[in-house]
Amino acid sequence: MGSAATSTYEGFTAEERAAMKDHAKELRTAARRSPADKAAEAERDVLAKIAEMQDSDRILAERVHAVITASAPALAPKLWYGMPAYALDGKIVCHFQSAAKFKTRYATLGFSDQAKLDEGTMWAAAFALTEVTAEVEERISALVKQAVS
Repeated sequence: MGSAATSTYEGFTAEERAAMKDHAKELRTAARRSPADKAAEAERDVLAKIAEMQDSDRILAERVHAVITASAPALAPKLWYGMPAYALDGKIVCHFQSAAKFKTRYATLGFSDQAKLDEGTMWAAAFALTEVTAEVEERISALVKQAVS
């Protein structure tokens, strides 16, 4: 028998459990907010989460946040599983995942199935980020504009 047959399912990682707890807390917090305050409070939550990140992730997240909010003002910032995310009509379109979140070697800008990035029968739905240059900012801007078009 191969090693797959002898390995056992260990369940969710500590990082995955923490993300699920973050999401439950986000839902409880959102439910307590008045409709008039939800958008402003949600953006403050995103900015606070970004401020908590390690330097390299924080710098990337700050630039990504600035590009997304300038390029697609219809997208509303909010936390999603403890990550900065951007929603249209309440549905997540894209999110920033720091490298530290799941102990990966790079941060990620991911897009949901709500994003209108369809191109033929296969297209990218996530992009690795190691640095946000002017060229990367232009690419993010174009992607989020397309995602909400």
